[in-house]
Amino acid sequence: MSEATEETPGHRYNAALAGRVELRWQNYWADHGTYDAPNPVGPLAADDIPSDKLFVQDMFPYPSGAGLHVGHPLGFIATDVFARYHRMIGRNVLHTMGFDAFGLPAEQYAVQTGQHPRKTTEENIETYLRQIRRLGLGHDERRRISTIDPGYYKWTQWIFVQIYNSYYDEKLGKARPIADLETEFAQDKRRTPDGRGWCELTRKEQVEILDTYRLAYISEAPVNWCPGLGTVLSNEEVTADGRSERGNFPVFRRNLRQWMMRITAYADRLVDDLDRLEWPDKVKAMQRNWIGRSHGARVRFAAGTEKIEVFTTRPDTLFGATYMVLAPEHPLVDKLTTAAWPSTVDETWTGGAATPAEAVEAYRVAASRKSELDRQESKDKTGVFTGSYAVNPVNGKEIPVFIADYVLMGYGTGAIMAVPGQDQRDWDFAAKFHLEVVRTVQPSEGFDGEAFTGEGPVVNSGQENGLSLDGLDVVEAKKTIIEWLAEHGHGEGTVQYKLRDWLFSRQRYWGEPFPIVYDEDGVAHAIPERMLPVELPEVDDYSPRTFDPDDANAEPSPPLSRAAEWVETTLDLGDGPKKYRRDTNTMPNWAGSCWYQLRYVDPSNSERFVDPENEKYWLGPRPAEHGVGDPGGVDLYVGGVEHAVLHLLYSRFWQKVLFDLGHVSSEEPYRRLFNQGYIQAFAYTDARGFYVSAEEVEEKDGKFFFHGEEVKQEYGKMGKSLKNVVTPDQMAVDYGADTFRFYEMSMGPLADSRPWATKDVVGSHRFLQRTWRLVVDEQTGEPRVSQAEASAEDRKQLHKTIAGVREDYAEMRFNTAGAKLIELNNHLTKVYGSADGTPRELVEPLVLMLAPLCPHVAEELWHRLGHADSLVHGPFPVADEQYLVDDTVEYPIQVNGKVRARITVAADAGKDAVQSAALAEEKIAALLNGGEPRKVIVVPGRLVNLVI
Repeated sequence: MSEATEETPGHRYNAALAGRVELRWQNYWADHGTYDAPNPVGPLAADDIPSDKLFVQDMFPYPSGAGLHVGHPLGFIATDVFARYHRMIGRNVLHTMGFDAFGLPAEQYAVQTGQHPRKTTEENIETYLRQIRRLGLGHDERRRISTIDPGYYKWTQWIFVQIYNSYYDEKLGKARPIADLETEFAQDKRRTPDGRGWCELTRKEQVEILDTYRLAYISEAPVNWCPGLGTVLSNEEVTADGRSERGNFPVFRRNLRQWMMRITAYADRLVDDLDRLEWPDKVKAMQRNWIGRSHGARVRFAAGTEKIEVFTTRPDTLFGATYMVLAPEHPLVDKLTTAAWPSTVDETWTGGAATPAEAVEAYRVAASRKSELDRQESKDKTGVFTGSYAVNPVNGKEIPVFIADYVLMGYGTGAIMAVPGQDQRDWDFAAKFHLEVVRTVQPSEGFDGEAFTGEGPVVNSGQENGLSLDGLDVVEAKKTIIEWLAEHGHGEGTVQYKLRDWLFSRQRYWGEPFPIVYDEDGVAHAIPERMLPVELPEVDDYSPRTFDPDDANAEPSPPLSRAAEWVETTLDLGDGPKKYRRDTNTMPNWAGSCWYQLRYVDPSNSERFVDPENEKYWLGPRPAEHGVGDPGGVDLYVGGVEHAVLHLLYSRFWQKVLFDLGHVSSEEPYRRLFNQGYIQAFAYTDARGFYVSAEEVEEKDGKFFFHGEEVKQEYGKMGKSLKNVVTPDQMAVDYGADTFRFYEMSMGPLADSRPWATKDVVGSHRFLQRTWRLVVDEQTGEPRVSQAEASAEDRKQLHKTIAGVREDYAEMRFNTAGAKLIELNNHLTKVYGSADGTPRELVEPLVLMLAPLCPHVAEELWHRLGHADSLVHGPFPVADEQYLVDDTVEYPIQVNGKVRARITVAADAGKDAVQSAALAEEKIAALLNGGEPRKVIVVPGRLVNLVI
């Protein structure tokens, strides 16, 4: 205990006392396994497991070496409060946290220092755990996982093999084992591409056919290749000017052999099942837009002996197609590029080159240096003519075929029919290259712009063969043209998606190895489960081989290729020992986070990735009374909106494959999603524009000074670069973890971003000090509670608070729950602060309600109130209905629509009594001046409306 001084009593709640209390209870919880959640079966099983369960999950954190700032734990504290409340009302709550520990930062550090990324990562995890344990988070420590543990990534590899050994059955709308497909071929229920019988094919030919169906497959895919770094980069790692964010090297778009996931097979289910999820509307909209399902038509344009296929959502504008554009990477570009320019060619079409081949080659190199984002957003349209013409099928006109970087191979078919009259990008291109514009939609009256993108009657769309769209509206014109295209073999109606198959390869060391080997014929073989995990080998150099930064044609050489003895191996896969070559790519960091909710359920199972009974208990669909068609999944998933698309889409895809194959009972990984806001902070720059330490800035007369020099204040995300970081460690030292928790939860609605202000934390600390004083005598340390009965007014205040706080906790309104506790505390302090003691019947419910927000001080006060057991598992107070009913009701009185007075009457007063009281009110009586109102309307419990 701290020593008493004349100024500070020895038992006052302060930072030092809070620190001792918090450490004591954290040790108690750890020693007693207080937060251990029992499973139905297995090593974590217990008898009489409650049927009422709750699975709460935080988005997988990456253990950064920088540690946490106060913005990071916002969501973690929120899920802890939510979990604690439900644990107190008797539910079996699973709440834990693991680490998404593979990643580029640790590998980059390894490249710079030579230190193994595992050592760096494990040190970062220990730092992270120390920080979050200091906050008193109620995690089941037995369930912690890390994606870098071989016991975990064994099952990541196993899931990959399940996906690899599956195909999507379009008729059944689900994944099935690839062995079933092979049986259909063998039984002639499916025909081979060239019509030969299955038994007539070599095994290699059979495998090549099966590979075209697999959900995980190898393909020549366009990627961001950075020879200067020796690796493929994600779009997010490429700057707008087509250079690597790290090192500023040129980045080229080129095709490389990569592992792909056929996520597009699930596009419809991924869109349609969003309606079954309790997710924010904005996240659902982001996923729908990313998948980009649109209805339209595929149209084929003849170009010599080739056919150029395009997808368009506006086939009604076909008569306005005056040229075509292919992406520079389109496979038909080489075939369509002619040896010489036509006799008459516009100079703007040639790019200044002597031949189409030279123009195309130069343009392709230039385009490969741009990022997809830059290609899409660039307003300066560029391109070159291939020398070939295509034939518009609806009117027989020859139209030139260009390549241009504003068309991407990853969208649609990589080719477009350009309709400059109805598309602004096409208009801009046509204007620059002097191409014809034909309007096929009548612009609205007064339109004086360029491309008209609205809807209207079809014009300029008729021909002699009987096809005419003129005068039709868009819907009818689409229907007519699609029927005509199908009848004449030029196309058909179809559904198109923006979504592209998932690129699943990385040329890096620090990731999960692929459980795939290749035989001497180059045929891929999946590693059987008995040989998993395929562990990462030791290497001397963690960096990929780098090349001349401008050598776009260099072939990747990943770090794993250096482990020669590991790459070249002899295995017995069931048909005797043979030589194989391992895949030297690794999986992306998304892999481990696609399924971690399943491993939390059963973290120590060495026989299966999850036991079916445990999975069904924690993640299975709810009974019918909770809603028909419940998809199952985690009951509450909390994290930032920045993961709205990729992580959430990828994990949904993996879950659906596992569901189709019968490995899980839940169709979706996350039933309910909540996106917390961000904590932002002020930052300060000096006259040079350099950031200075925010902690050392002083405010004087509305201006800000750093060591006497005036600085400029700005507002942004908290981070090291802005020198405005505040750590939770420092907050815990200065005020205690409970104060920090209460402040973060009381700053505003959880979904909103909010500014951090350290000076405001003291308000939360004072609240806890007042609560402490209601229970503990600051001079003696003894409890100061009485057995006296509370007044009716006190009970009414208490039970209204209980009802409101229970509702707020259940709805994640933690800021208003805290406000209600402050209000109750202020009331009790006012009435009993100077009395001999606070009635036990009032103070015990206050302590229990405080526990989810401030668990350490609540445990300590509960213990000092004489309770031997922890309050973690309750009870949580229940409101007495008799104290929730108001004795009186206030009615506003409106006269001709304006409030003129108010009356207070008994809560059970009838309409006649309310009307009489309203008419007798002094101001109303004066307005009536002895007369009668024309009309009186009494809305029970709400208002009185008079018409006079």
